[in-house]
Parts: sequence; C-alpha cells; structure tokens
Amino acid sequence: MIDFNNIKKSFNNNNVLCGVNLKVKLAQSMVIIGGSGTGKSVLIKTALGLIKPDSGKIFVDGVDVNQTKNNQFLERFGMLFQGGALFDSLPVWKNVAFRLQRGNQKRPKDEAREIAIQKLRRVGLGPSVADKYPAELSGGMQKRVSLARAIATDPEIIFFDEPTTGLDPIMSGVINELIREIVVELGVTAMTITHDMTSVMAIADQVAMLHDGKIQWCGSRSDLTNSGNAYVDQFVNGSVEGPIKTIR
Repeated sequence: MIDFNNIKKSFNNNNVLCGVNLKVKLAQSMVIIGGSGTGKSVLIKTALGLIKPDSGKIFVDGVDVNQTKNNQFLERFGMLFQGGALFDSLPVWKNVAFRLQRGNQKRPKDEAREIAIQKLRRVGLGPSVADKYPAELSGGMQKRVSLARAIATDPEIIFFDEPTTGLDPIMSGVINELIREIVVELGVTAMTITHDMTSVMAIADQVAMLHDGKIQWCGSRSDLTNSGNAYVDQFVNGSVEGPIKTIR
C-alpha cells in the first residue's frame, strides 16, 4: 500500500533521510521506532506530499506521491497528530467533522454533526462532549477527540504521530487499545511513529527501526525482543551502551 523507495531528504547540512526503503502492506499496522530527531515525522510528511524528498520515490497504492497534487489523494488519509492539534475556537463536534464540512466530502451540517457524534461514541465519548470546547476536556479526552477526527471520513490509511505522548499509563493503554481496535475494525493501513515500547507491542504488526537516516531493521512484533540487531536491542532495552550514541 505504501512503498518508500530510496528516500533521501536533507535540510541545509542536516541529512535526515539517507536512503529509506520500506514497504507497508495493505491493512497492515507498521510502527516506526527510533530516537527523537531521527526523521520519523519527516518520513510521514513525505508520504503525504507535505515534504518533497530530494530523491527517491514514494508510491501509495501504486500512485507516485510526487505526481499527485489534488485533494482527492489526501482524502484517503487520516492523521492523529502528536499534540492532538485540535482547533481551540471550535466545539468538539466541529473538530471531528472538520473535513466533513469541506472539499469533496462536504456534508450538510446536521449529517456532519451526527457522524461526528457516532465517531465520538466509537472512541468512548458520549454526545454531551460534542458541544464542549477542547479546553474543557482532559488530555486523554482531547486525544480521543483527535482519534475520532482521524477516522471521521473512514480513511484507507491512518498515520499516528506519537499517539500516547503526555498521557498517563492508564490512558495510554486506553488509546493503544482503541487504535488497535479501529485499525482491525476498519481494515485500514496504519503507520505509527513512537518511542513508547508499550505502544509498539500493543499496536504493531510489523516494526521498523529508523536510525542514521536509514531503516536499520524491519520485522514482526514477535521478533522485536530477539531481533539480533544491535540498534534494535539497544533501543528496546534502553541501554546506554551500543551503536546509538548518547550525549553524557
């Protein structure tokens, strides 16, 4: 479904992606792990066409992303942003229905609101939340609203950017479980970037390790703790010693 073919991207003298090769199969949940600043978010943005790679090609369902400039292409995607990225000035239901009131998927107001409430229910939030504003909600509730927005248009592909950042362990578990259920239920192709190993074990079918601008290892979740790869072993175990250099 998504094919990264030798993707390279630099910002001035900072080489972020140095030849990334990765295939994400249809209806598969792929999790990208790696330290902060290793280019995980940049990789997702190249798939969306928000950042153009310096070289290499990305194909989504056989279509070259760099040759696609229309909104219809972007409508195939859903996105859960790291910080939630809710609009403070809009009530919850309008946040969830944001895309349903614009572009090719525009729906009448009443229909858009009803769909928003349905999606809120799917993530465990009742109709009473619909008319509240994001500032009135807890961090965990805001994250669930963001998840409802990500699935509002029933996308084929969903990107999850650090979905449990800033949440306590219990709420992190709730979000992980919701993500897994939704991915399986909708049959979507999912890419998640995270450094939270609990999320990895809860969400992933396949795991890829991004470091030094390249995929250092890719394999099934079950092989993660016995990968035989020094980068993966160090990251999974949180070890100071290993090929990933730390600042002391």
